[in-house]
Amino acid sequence: MTHQLIIGNRLYFSWSLAAWLMVERFGLADQVKTTVLYPASEDGVAALMTDYAPARTLPTMITAGGAILSDSMAIAEELASLFPNAGLWPAAPLARGTARTLANEMHSSFRNLRSDWPVNLHRSYAPIIPSPAVAAELDRLEEIWTHARRVTAQDTPWLCGDYSIADAIFAPMAVRLANYGFDTRPTTKAYVAAHLADPALRRWRAMGLAANQTSDVFEYDGSARPWPGPASLAAAPVTDGTAENATCPYSGDPVTHLLQIDGRIFGFCNAFCRDKTVADPAAWPAFMALYQS
Repeated sequence: MTHQLIIGNRLYFSWSLAAWLMVERFGLADQVKTTVLYPASEDGVAALMTDYAPARTLPTMITAGGAILSDSMAIAEELASLFPNAGLWPAAPLARGTARTLANEMHSSFRNLRSDWPVNLHRSYAPIIPSPAVAAELDRLEEIWTHARRVTAQDTPWLCGDYSIADAIFAPMAVRLANYGFDTRPTTKAYVAAHLADPALRRWRAMGLAANQTSDVFEYDGSARPWPGPASLAAAPVTDGTAENATCPYSGDPVTHLLQIDGRIFGFCNAFCRDKTVADPAAWPAFMALYQS
């Protein structure tokens, strides 16, 4: 039984990131297939959704039974219902209740942060002075994230124990705070760092960089600075050489495209497989197993 998740441009579409993480982080990629759309602007989303009516927003999930879910929390709850053993919500009642209220507050609140500081996964910006409304929401994030970790007595990097829907929902917010240099308060700093180091989020970003569908419409007018996440291993595409591997580490198909890293050459079955690896080699376990063998 296969479901479909329709998402937007990985470099900019924050709720699409959250929904995809719910699929990727809980091992559901074989059951939920992903389709990526590239609207030229937020206003252009509906025009690309005609095949999925009445949905007109991204992300949207189409279940195998034909239900059309075009709201992020609806997608979250439906995934939790479809896959009750996947652990999308914490099992312990205190942690589960805390995670649910956090996820829903993110879904319904923080409108100033969401509108003033757009998510951008290929560019970060020099810190700016937040408006009073944004500053109040930054205070609120530190408060609720600290509360969640305290009441659930967690020693994991996440809010309520193991990674849950709440963490997936807050991943785009963590990117925002890193983008604009406001990941400085104690709980916020550690929590944002955990997201930036998360291999799943790094794979999402690497795929966005590989697709290279940038748009000035989605960019923020500010001074750029280096990406604040972990530094990537230095890799580059090449056209000549002999790959150490005969088949792509992802598909198993014969290699046609090459990259070089540390003087070694590896092959992939297409340009996208190569380019997503060039963007962040360490984010891809299948490649790293080959690289370290």
